[in-house]
Amino acid sequence: MTPRTAYHSESAGEFLVKARVYLGEGDLLEASEKGWGAAAQTVKAVAEARDWRHRTHADLYRVVSRLADELADERLQVLFHSANALHQNFYEGWMPTESVAAGLSSVEEFAGRLADLID
Repeated sequence: MTPRTAYHSESAGEFLVKARVYLGEGDLLEASEKGWGAAAQTVKAVAEARDWRHRTHADLYRVVSRLADELADERLQVLFHSANALHQNFYEGWMPTESVAAGLSSVEEFAGRLADLID
């Protein structure tokens, strides 16, 4: 694992932990953004390990699409869309607690599905 891959992977894990803490404190905006950050950092870790571009949102979506095709796992795209909704919620604050919690569960599932591709 390269240092950059490790950085992105470790950041993803830290963000997931912080997201759950913020959720427990009722800070839905921060929980949402940390959830998005965890998903984005997970994608960046996989992309870095494969030497794929991962600088922009568009790049991240291309990586997820490529992985969904490679793994024959279309659910990856659905889960990543859920993470992006969390990102949007950080700015707009329209999600109730249950939706943020469900979004974080989706991010955890997403990260779990990609974990083996990072090592």
